[in-house]
Amino acid sequence: MTPFVVGFDLDMTLIDSRAGVHATIRALVEETGVFIDPDVVVERLGPPLELELAAWVPTEQVDPLADRFRELYAQLGIEGTLALPGAAEALDAVRAAAGRTLVVTAKYEPNAWRCLEHTNLTADAVVGWRHGPQKGETLVEHGAIAYVGDTPPDMDAARLAGAVALGVPTGPFSAAELEAAGADVVLASLMDLPAWLEMHLASPAAAPD
Repeated sequence: MTPFVVGFDLDMTLIDSRAGVHATIRALVEETGVFIDPDVVVERLGPPLELELAAWVPTEQVDPLADRFRELYAQLGIEGTLALPGAAEALDAVRAAAGRTLVVTAKYEPNAWRCLEHTNLTADAVVGWRHGPQKGETLVEHGAIAYVGDTPPDMDAARLAGAVALGVPTGPFSAAELEAAGADVVLASLMDLPAWLEMHLASPAAAPD
């Protein structure tokens, strides 16, 4: 039997990275003198870092600041990262059912691994620097049957991949907004994923090959 794959977004789906991002933005502002409001940034986590920075600084500053942010984040941001409720149980449930876990995130991949290690979360594979349609392409490449995320672009990525779009309102979007964005199912939290997975896999149409 071929192992099935369930994909997960990272920031505000598996982990709460707001404190670490906030600390890193503050350090970046102090070091460079640019104006970026860390309170605003952490309330809309999800898009690629370069897209967020482009809202604050001229185009020519985006890439250098992004590179420096990632360096600072590895030093300052990991420590403030927390696993969201149910994250470990959700990942464990996939493996207990003989599946594989895949994290697909806009985050810089080495920092994504660092966040998982810090929060004691274990994924079978991590693919970083993916957003929107790029996430969908990665889900297709890995044959994911479902993708769990907290933003409308995550729901779009799941649909693009022909995977079940599972929303969790643990980020900046409400359950109603995720439903409107095309979520097939909105879970109250990842605590509900094991039960959903058991029910989904019990359906003959959903059984892995």
